[in-house]
Amino acid sequence: MNKLLIPALVILLSACAGEYKFNSNLSGEAIDDYFKVSDVTVYDKSLSPKPPYEIIGLVEGETCQEQANDAPAAISEARTLARRAAADKGANGLIIKKCLVFEEQGQGCFSRAVCVGQAIKSPETEQE
Repeated sequence: MNKLLIPALVILLSACAGEYKFNSNLSGEAIDDYFKVSDVTVYDKSLSPKPPYEIIGLVEGETCQEQANDAPAAISEARTLARRAAADKGANGLIIKKCLVFEEQGQGCFSRAVCVGQAIKSPETEQE
């Protein structure tokens, strides 16, 4: 039994040794795009940005519950989409002006969540 176990173990371990190449459908750009939201600091009533800062423009994020059995629209998702829109404009901050949830059915959604804010660029942003 021991005579068979040692050669089998050697063969098994040698099969793992070798030059294997890992291919992925993810690119560095896709990963950077996914994480760029984290570069945008969110400011609201409890936290306001320190001047000076430049207002780049208005942004919004909207999420929709398309089917009755889908997860309800959430403000957190709408806020994340607004942060992405701010990052797309080159902002490093987002001042949330208003977030709303619409529970009534309309515009192809059972419920909708919308966040509107100002994309800003400041020399230094506080970390949340």
